Amino acid sequence: GIEFGSSTVRSELARLEQLALLNHPHTSAGRIPTDAGYRYYVDHLVPRGEQSVVARQVLGALEVGEMRRELDGAMRRIADAMSQVTNMLGVVTAPPAQSTTIRRVEVLLLQPQLVMVVVITSTGAVTKRMFAFDRPVDSKLADWAGDFLNEQLTGIPVGARSTANRIADPTLGASERAFLDAIAGALLDLDDDAEGSIYIGGQARFVQEHRPQDLVEIGGLMRALEERYSLLQLLRGALSGNEVFLRIGGELTEPDLRGISVVAANYGSTRRNLGAVSVIGPTRMDYRLAIATVREAAHAL
Repeated sequence: GIEFGSSTVRSELARLEQLALLNHPHTSAGRIPTDAGYRYYVDHLVPRGEQSVVARQVLGALEVGEMRRELDGAMRRIADAMSQVTNMLGVVTAPPAQSTTIRRVEVLLLQPQLVMVVVITSTGAVTKRMFAFDRPVDSKLADWAGDFLNEQLTGIPVGARSTANRIADPTLGASERAFLDAIAGALLDLDDDAEGSIYIGGQARFVQEHRPQDLVEIGGLMRALEERYSLLQLLRGALSGNEVFLRIGGELTEPDLRGISVVAANYGSTRRNLGAVSVIGPTRMDYRLAIATVREAAHAL
């Protein structure tokens, strides 16, 4: 389907090999792009900023209106949606604890001896903790606790030390102090819950989609997902700017992540970046699709 002779094609392929953009594994093999070849393709040949059918499909899959209820659910849905669109791994990082403040606390008496504490943060995250008591709880005590905690904690950064200092009021009576001590875990553990949260979509689909020769790279990636720390450190690099963050093969310094590519974009407000959405897969991924997917997912979130 091209108008050039085979000798011309061979000559061009040989020249691309000399430029280290293609690799020729053995004599009878075809050529495959090197990491530098993929990088050249992404930097010079992938159209930027176009509004494609792919972008609309991503937005449709995300069902944005349904995700505004809770941030946790939104991030899980986005990770799954990115995986469905690209057949790659979809990965979303949650806002770090140090960027979060407490917006509201609810203390709800569900049953005479069962209390639920709901904490809503400035990033939209909602945490719920249940506490069972040996004897019935006074409904007025639960209402007082909600009012007291909102008065003391609204706008305070999430963190065990700052929270504990605000609720340690020496003027409280014995019953109020005992009740606050019993439910304090819902407030003091927030930074532990938020720090390092990561949402992964499509692991089973990703493993099924790829070829046996990809198993080495997939194995390394799965180890990185289990440890999470190295992947979080990598994705935090996407927070430093507003452009799409893209690393290909050898550009990744983490040994377990070489042989794959990461395409990511940050999300947040106009004043600060809160986290990253990303697509992860083999270096031979569809970069045009991956870039459009992370860009639209970040915008939606």
